[in-house]
Amino acid sequence: MTVADEMRTVMTTTAYTVTGMTCGHCAQSVTEELERLPEVSSVTVDLAGNRVTVVSGRPIEDGEVRAAVTEAGYELVGRI
Repeated sequence: MTVADEMRTVMTTTAYTVTGMTCGHCAQSVTEELERLPEVSSVTVDLAGNRVTVVSGRPIEDGEVRAAVTEAGYELVGRI
């Protein structure tokens, strides 16, 4: 990929409601599972708001996100 191609790459940011997270360990578990998805560049967890924000180089299917969150032991309610 050339520098010009990289500059044209559009990042996708999607926020989700995830229930059951109560501590830093919970946030880390969800983050680790989501970061395993292809092209995910960052994951931010807001424990107080039950919110997870995923930034990726492509749109991520909700089913992929749900599977990762479930693997971490939590429930994806849906997109915000």
